[in-house]
Amino acid sequence: MPKQDKHYRKAMDELQLELVRLQYFLKSSGKRLLVIFEGRDTAGKGGTIKHITEVLDTRSYRIVALGKPSEEETTQWYFQRYVAHLPSAGEFALFDRSWYNRAVVEPAMGFCSTAQYKAFLDSVPAFEKLLTDDGIILLKYWLAVDQAEQEERFSERANNPLKRWKLSPVDMAARQKYAEIGKLRDTMIRRTHSKTAPWFVVDFNDQKRGRINLIRHLLQQLPLQDQPIAKVKLPALKGKPLLEHVTHKALWVPDTL
Repeated sequence: MPKQDKHYRKAMDELQLELVRLQYFLKSSGKRLLVIFEGRDTAGKGGTIKHITEVLDTRSYRIVALGKPSEEETTQWYFQRYVAHLPSAGEFALFDRSWYNRAVVEPAMGFCSTAQYKAFLDSVPAFEKLLTDDGIILLKYWLAVDQAEQEERFSERANNPLKRWKLSPVDMAARQKYAEIGKLRDTMIRRTHSKTAPWFVVDFNDQKRGRINLIRHLLQQLPLQDQPIAKVKLPALKGKPLLEHVTHKALWVPDTL
C-alpha cells in the first residue's frame, strides 16, 4: 500500500473512532445533529456520507436524499417534505442535497420561477432559525471542485458501467453551467450563512483529503469531551460451541467460491 494511502487509512480509522464517540454523545445527550452536504455533481457528497456512516449504528442516523418532488409535493409549502426527515433526539441526519436545491440546481436548470427563487432566499434564514432555536445543531458544507477535475470524474463515471447510474440527464445538462452555478452558490452562501447555521467550504479536488478535512472539522464543532466508549466483557459460554443446525437444508445457498 502506498505511503499516502496508509496515511489516509490511518487518519480515517482515527476519525471513524471519533464518529462512534459522536454517536455515543448524541445518544447520551439527546442532541439532534443535522448536516447538509451540498456541492457540484461528482464533488464527493455520497462517498463522504458513506465513510461517516459505515461505522455507526444504523438506528442512530438517517441519510436523506430526496428525489424530484411528486405532483402533490409541488403544491405544498416548499420546506414541508424536508421537515419529516429532521433528526429526533440522539439522531444524526445527513442530507445528501437538501432544500438548497432551490438556491442552486433549480434556478440554474429553470425548475423554479424567479419569484420562487427569491422567496426561498428570503425564507431560509427564518426557517433555519426555527430549527436551531429548537436545539437542532445545523452544519452546512459545500464541497468545492474545479471544472477540470469535475470533467475527469464525469469521464470516469461514463466509462465505468458500475457508476453510469450516477449520471442523470440533469447532471449532464449542468456540466455546461459551471460558472452560473458558481454565482448561484455565492449568492446562496451570502444570503443564508449565519452564526447558528454556518456554511463551510471544503476543497474536494482531492476527495480523500477532502473527506478527512470535512470529518475532522465536523467533529470539532461538537463538545464531545472525550466521550467514553464503555468496555464490554463477554462472559464465558456454558458448554461447547454449537454448530448452526438448520433443518430445511434445501434453503442453504450453494457455496460458489
